[in-house]
Amino acid sequence: MPGRSSSSSGSTGFISFSGIESALSSLKNFQSCISSGMDTASSVALDLVETQTEVSSEYSMDKAMVELAMMDRELSHYVKAVQSAINHVKEERPEKIPDLKLLVEKKFLALQNKNCDTDFQNNAKFVQFKQQLKELKKQYGLQADREVDGTEGVDEDMIVTQSQTNFICPITQVEMKKPVKNKVCGHTYEEEAIVRMIESKHRRKKKACCPKIGCSHTDVRMSDLIQDEALRRAIESHNKKKTRHSE
Repeated sequence: MPGRSSSSSGSTGFISFSGIESALSSLKNFQSCISSGMDTASSVALDLVETQTEVSSEYSMDKAMVELAMMDRELSHYVKAVQSAINHVKEERPEKIPDLKLLVEKKFLALQNKNCDTDFQNNAKFVQFKQQLKELKKQYGLQADREVDGTEGVDEDMIVTQSQTNFICPITQVEMKKPVKNKVCGHTYEEEAIVRMIESKHRRKKKACCPKIGCSHTDVRMSDLIQDEALRRAIESHNKKKTRHSE
């Protein structure tokens, strides 16, 4: 067994977990690969919306995100099971060395048995993907969204004009180039402007309030901010159309 000393004393004091911990590090690296895969699938799905490609292609990206989220959950459970098994042996220090493989499998199965079909929807990247997809469709005024929102038949220019109001940063009062969304209140800001505002407030030992007029969120934190890829794409697309029309 990897990490076990050649000593036959049976004492857990002779066990080295360096090999197992090295393997755990590799598994965690693989988790970052899954995360990158989810970023790529999300980006492709948003590209498909921008080009208004057939829905079946977009659906395949949705399936890919689900599968990646489930892989991430399973891998997280396995990493937790291994870490729990190591901690168990270190803390209990049993006289006879337990079968670590069986111990890990037992703990892993216990975690897996708690799974339910909707668990993966708690995955932060998956939730963000669904939100970005919905928002980008709304920005483009796609037919399906107009029907749901009861805006079918509304003039397209009116939809664009209404969307443009979301392009303006409440801090700088100019069109955003790198928008970030506040997960708590849902408002968006220019990244550099909101970061500068939060840092300035924190230096003075104060809380940063959301700068959107009427918002009741009084403690905006860096951890609340996520990249708003859908809005960034919508702004870029709008500016490209505006440039083409002016030529």
